[in-house]
Amino acid sequence: MLEFWVDPECTYHKAIFAEDKRFLFFCAGGLRSALAAQTAAVMGLKPVAHIAGGFGVWKRAGGPVELPQTDKSKLR
Repeated sequence: MLEFWVDPECTYHKAIFAEDKRFLFFCAGGLRSALAAQTAAVMGLKPVAHIAGGFGVWKRAGGPVELPQTDKSKLR
């Protein structure tokens, strides 16, 4: 879906990809995020980066991790 979200001509385009931001892609092992960052850069999205080695490497290295807030009403 990334190609559709980044492409401003696509009906599935996500407005956040048109903003002046730095985009960091990550996945568990670093391979999918490397491909995603490369694809986004080729499509003109800049600047982009990814976490080499993935989220696991980031976490083991002591990188900061923020857990999402849970809506306890959805757990019932």
